[in-house]
Amino acid sequence: MTRHNSVVKPPSRAERKAALLAELEQQRIDILVDSDTLKRASSPLDSNWRSLKLPLYAIGGIAVLRIMRHPGGTMAVGRKALAGYMLFRKLKLLTKVAT
Repeated sequence: MTRHNSVVKPPSRAERKAALLAELEQQRIDILVDSDTLKRASSPLDSNWRSLKLPLYAIGGIAVLRIMRHPGGTMAVGRKALAGYMLFRKLKLLTKVAT
């Protein structure tokens, strides 16, 4: 019996390059299609954001002016928020150790 060794030749450099270029082109097409889908899906959110942008800027400006005129209250709130966050982290760590 004769054995036939079937040797599979690896693809040449030109073939590998052509395959990679084809894959890149397909990825570009996929990105274009996905970006168009994302743009269509997010357009209602964009239009709603445009209508809310001016009132939010006005509220933020008023808040900044108030904070600048009375910084003590803001500092107190910030300290309490930081203390609450640190307490939350400690409790989370304690529950992790306890279990």
